Amino acid sequence: MITCYNLISGCIATYYAFQADYLIALAFIIIGAVFDFFDGMTARLLGVSSPIGKELDSLADVVTFGFAPSAILFSWLSAQHIHTVVVPFLAFIMAAFSALRLAKFNLDERQAMGFIGLPTPANALFWGALIWSIEFRSWFEPYHTSPYLIYIVLALMFLSCYLLVSEIPMFALKFKQWGWQGNEVRYIFLATSALIIVWLGVLGIAVAIAWYVVLSALLAVRNKN
Repeated sequence: MITCYNLISGCIATYYAFQADYLIALAFIIIGAVFDFFDGMTARLLGVSSPIGKELDSLADVVTFGFAPSAILFSWLSAQHIHTVVVPFLAFIMAAFSALRLAKFNLDERQAMGFIGLPTPANALFWGALIWSIEFRSWFEPYHTSPYLIYIVLALMFLSCYLLVSEIPMFALKFKQWGWQGNEVRYIFLATSALIIVWLGVLGIAVAIAWYVVLSALLAVRNKN
């Protein structure tokens, strides 16, 4: 049932994305992420996980964290002064990579306590927050008429597609115990992200996700050495 709430949240987010109401779309992506979190936790606590639940969870995630952010990007690109109708449809490449990411996650036994590649909820939150900020934050107003903004956004989209299916280890916010030792990175990330979001508002969500990727990459390099 909780998984279905996630799916419904993704459907509502997609509707508002096509209406160019990016803040409401982002809000329902966040709601979907909350349902997704409690869905897995509830299944583990009650011991009621099943193959059907796993498949339904992936389907819900594809909608909420794959198609919905792609719809947000498609809607924004469609509103730009682009001389070809093809460019906005490039946004749906991200939905395909999100589905591939989720399929890999289901089969990859290395991701029990961490992730390999960018998690789809993080990617969805990044795009929902970024597109709303580009459209409504005064910081971006001077660049609204610049074609380079579209190129930068598309470049970020292709980068996020790569990160979704990359082999970069990324830490999960899963706590085996609540002490500082062993959770240093998680606590540092949560504290700095909270400060960033308080400082930047909605844009801070996108910046926090970018910080998550950078911090994960730095940890991966350190662990290799």
